[in-house]
Amino acid sequence: MSRRLISELTDGETVEEIYLVADKQIRANRNGNLYLQVELRDRSGSISARLWNANENQIKLMETGDFVQVRGKVQLFQGALQMILNQIEKINSKEIPYEDFLPHTNWEINKLLERLRSFLLKVSNVHLRALGQCYLMDEAFMDGFVKAPAGIRVHHAYIGGLLEHVVQMLEIADRILALYPQIDRDLVILGIFIHDSGKVRELTYSKGFSYTDEGQLLGHITIGLELLEKLLVKVPELTEEPFPLELQLRLKHLLLSHHGTPEFGSSKVPMTPEAVMVHAIDSLDTRVHITLTEINEDRMSQSNWTQYNQAMERRIFKGFKTIGDSPENQEY
Repeated sequence: MSRRLISELTDGETVEEIYLVADKQIRANRNGNLYLQVELRDRSGSISARLWNANENQIKLMETGDFVQVRGKVQLFQGALQMILNQIEKINSKEIPYEDFLPHTNWEINKLLERLRSFLLKVSNVHLRALGQCYLMDEAFMDGFVKAPAGIRVHHAYIGGLLEHVVQMLEIADRILALYPQIDRDLVILGIFIHDSGKVRELTYSKGFSYTDEGQLLGHITIGLELLEKLLVKVPELTEEPFPLELQLRLKHLLLSHHGTPEFGSSKVPMTPEAVMVHAIDSLDTRVHITLTEINEDRMSQSNWTQYNQAMERRIFKGFKTIGDSPENQEY
């Protein structure tokens, strides 16, 4: 029997189905009564669900990463679909494949990985090429790198999302680096590869997407710097010569500054041409991805605009509903 996917749900529909708990929160209404709010997920997307007047047993019933059988009704609230639950029950997950409930990249992982390797193997600087090889030879790191999402909710929030994001950034860099011959191509390529490397340990992605304790306490930039320093000491084993100090500093600066400004988590603002480029490419791919995802996944079919996006701090124009419609006849 086929499942009722979250992406197929419609306003007013009654649902009885199994979903994965991606997030769980206990909240209080205006009268102080507790209610349970959970984010339910399957491979097609997620939906916020609420159980009013939740009792203690129901609150303790499940945790993030558990499977639940729910019964409820879908409704439109402030432009978005949500589910009001009548019943929620934890079920045995031993025979349920998690991959059916976690979103995946639409690209083939092996092809993305092959493209990543091709970029790294073309690096001409012997020290940076050897560093790339050290990352590729770290089986535990690469196993996480090909599976990790690039984020929890904001962008590339699916299995393989980090790898897809990095390869897309490399493709962008490959097209524009020829316009800036003074910029060190090899440094940009390695900077892109490692800029989000700490997310392999910052995020947990085996039973839903959330932060590890290490990720909450340190963040992916600090973790990424720690990984870099660990592998830098291994490079001389391949090159038989010390890793140049200035090259180390420039590479570490790329990692520390890729968020651009302190309010977005950067330890430093970009202060080299390569750091400016990596930050710009990261921002470009992230923001364009968010914009396209908002349009592609928006379920406000009767509106020319998406819902308000917190990350972008705006609504996105999807276009007129019918080709040929004049602006004066459109709904806003």
